[in-house]
Amino acid sequence: MHALNLSLVLIGNSLQRIAAGASGVLVGLYLAQLANRGSAIGAGLAGILGAVSFGAELVTATPMGIASDAIAPRGLMTAGSVLGAGATQLFGMTGLVSIFFISRGLEGIGAAAVAPPLLAHLTDVTDHKPDLRAKVMSYFELSLLAGLALGGLVAGQLWRWLGTDAFGAVALVYVMSAALLYAGAAGGRSHGREQAIGGLWRALHHQSLQRLAPVWLCVNTVVGLWLGPTLIFLLTRNSQTNQFLDGVLVDHPERVGWVLLGYSIVFGIGVTAWSFLLPRISLERVLRITLVAMLIVCGEFFLLNHIGSAAARWIVGIITAITVMVESGFTPAALALLAGVIGAQSGRGAAMGIYSVLLSVGAILGSLIAAVLGKRFAVDGLIYGTLAMAVIALLFVQRLESGTESAAAQNV
Repeated sequence: MHALNLSLVLIGNSLQRIAAGASGVLVGLYLAQLANRGSAIGAGLAGILGAVSFGAELVTATPMGIASDAIAPRGLMTAGSVLGAGATQLFGMTGLVSIFFISRGLEGIGAAAVAPPLLAHLTDVTDHKPDLRAKVMSYFELSLLAGLALGGLVAGQLWRWLGTDAFGAVALVYVMSAALLYAGAAGGRSHGREQAIGGLWRALHHQSLQRLAPVWLCVNTVVGLWLGPTLIFLLTRNSQTNQFLDGVLVDHPERVGWVLLGYSIVFGIGVTAWSFLLPRISLERVLRITLVAMLIVCGEFFLLNHIGSAAARWIVGIITAITVMVESGFTPAALALLAGVIGAQSGRGAAMGIYSVLLSVGAILGSLIAAVLGKRFAVDGLIYGTLAMAVIALLFVQRLESGTESAAAQNV
């Protein structure tokens, strides 16, 4: 039953991420359609709407994490998916910009009600089981990839078949997610209101969390750069530069889903491989390896965006895919590191809430940076932003490793 419940929760989270990913892609496609029809909509609005969603998640992530310490996570996760369903349906019912903002804000709140409580629940059920925890956190990352891969694919095909009615179909996926999360999280435990508040302060003052925070912030800025609506907008708008990727899918916007699927398959293969390697390698070392790989990927994407030969693009693309597999280990390593530090105690929900706050802050920054750099440099701008964040993150990883070595020396 334990394994079945874990499977249901992870599948439910996958469906929630698929729905969220599909919703984000539909937003980009819908805005691009309005722009192509003459509406005064540009990459700036697409980036800002992505920031609104992440901003709502930012504001509510820590309270939701504390709430999952005070009460069982089950109800919070279920309510979050239901709220996501309503928010997605709302976006497809109007063309008013004000409603766009409300819809994305509600969807961000729904996401905050799922992620911290779910991570707290996974921390509980894998307590004192480091090998299982490494695998579960890798599977959690795979569920995020399912959202990127299948979410984009589902959105692209639903958009082709249903147009704006695709938003209603995605809302149904959210509802299915709510049912699975409710069933799989049965038996989740709480620590009470007083311990939940005390756990927040312990989490805030934990040195490992403080050292990990800036690294996590930089990496999630990269997430906001690439996974917000801006990239979808740039791929499907009428090209305004000589860059290969700028407007490459303007005649076939439904193919966005296939592009995301291909990327996610490559990334997922890497995460699966890392799930077996993580228990055998220092987690801090894994962070450094994956960030170096991110630097290399930036150069490879720049070549891909400017090489004129189709054959050369295939060669660069294959090499890039291998490097992406290497960089894929960052998130499961960071999650395993944090879960191991906090453990199954009061404050685990608060810590995961803080973790989600950093994700949201990074994603907001990334979305806003994408809005600025995407408008100025198109796809090259996203590459420039990624390069800067990877360099900064590497500097902070060095500090994280030094802190870990000092703590180990003190314990000897």
